[in-house]
Amino acid sequence: MKNILLFCLMSISFLGFAKKPDTRYYEMRIYYCHPGRLDALIQRFTNHTTKIFEKHGMTNVGYWIPNTNTDNALYYILSYPSQAARDTSWSHFGKDPEWKAVASKSEESGKIVAKVTSIFMHATDFSPKIKPSSADADRTFEMRTYTAAPEKLPNILARFRNYTTKLFKKHGMDNIAYFTTIPKDGSQPKLLYFLAHKSEAAGKASFDAFRLDPKWISVKGESEKDGKIVDKVETMYLSPTSFSTIR
Repeated sequence: MKNILLFCLMSISFLGFAKKPDTRYYEMRIYYCHPGRLDALIQRFTNHTTKIFEKHGMTNVGYWIPNTNTDNALYYILSYPSQAARDTSWSHFGKDPEWKAVASKSEESGKIVAKVTSIFMHATDFSPKIKPSSADADRTFEMRTYTAAPEKLPNILARFRNYTTKLFKKHGMDNIAYFTTIPKDGSQPKLLYFLAHKSEAAGKASFDAFRLDPKWISVKGESEKDGKIVDKVETMYLSPTSFSTIR
C-alpha cells in the first residue's frame, strides 16, 4: 500500500513539473527592402513598430539581419495565442491611427519595403522555452531549414529529439528554438530551427566537430539505414538587431 501511495505521489509530482506544450502560433516575417532603405526600416522598428505590435497583442520573439545581406532583408518572429488571434491583431494593427502616421512619416522619402514573406510555424515538442537573452555580448545566430525526404519528417524530429540537440550542446552550440512550418499548399512541413554561437567562425568550427563525433556518425547511420531522411539543408548566419529580445 505504501509503495502504491509513493508511486501516485511521484506521478503527481512528475506531472506537475512536466513541460507544458507550446501551443502558440508563430510567424516568421521577412521584409525585403528597396535599395538603401533598410536603415529606415530598422529605425521604424526601433522607435515605433515593436511597441505597436505589443499594443495589439503580438509578442516580439526575435529580430535579425543576415550577415550576408544581398537582399536588404530583415527577419523577425512574432507569436500569437492562436491563428485567429494573429489575424485579429494584424487587422487592428493595420487600422491603427498611430501606425498609419508612423508609416506615412517614414515613407516621405520613398517606399521602404519591396516585398514581405511570411512563414507560419508551430514549436516542436523538444524546442527550448523561448525567453529573452541574458548574455552579456551579442551572439551570432544560425537559421537552418531541413526539407525532409517524402514522409520522413517524423524521423528527423525523432533524431533531433533524442540525440541531435544534445550533441549540439556538447559541441558548444546553444539550442534557441525549433519549429515545424505550416505550408499553405498542403505539402510536407519543414523543420526550421535557430542555434546561437559566439561568432560565425565558432559556429562553423562547432559543426565541423559535430560531424566528426563518433556518436553522431553512429546515430546518423542508424537513422538512415532504410534510406536518407533529409533531402536538403539550408543555412543562414544572422546578427540580432539592437531591439531584439533574443541577442
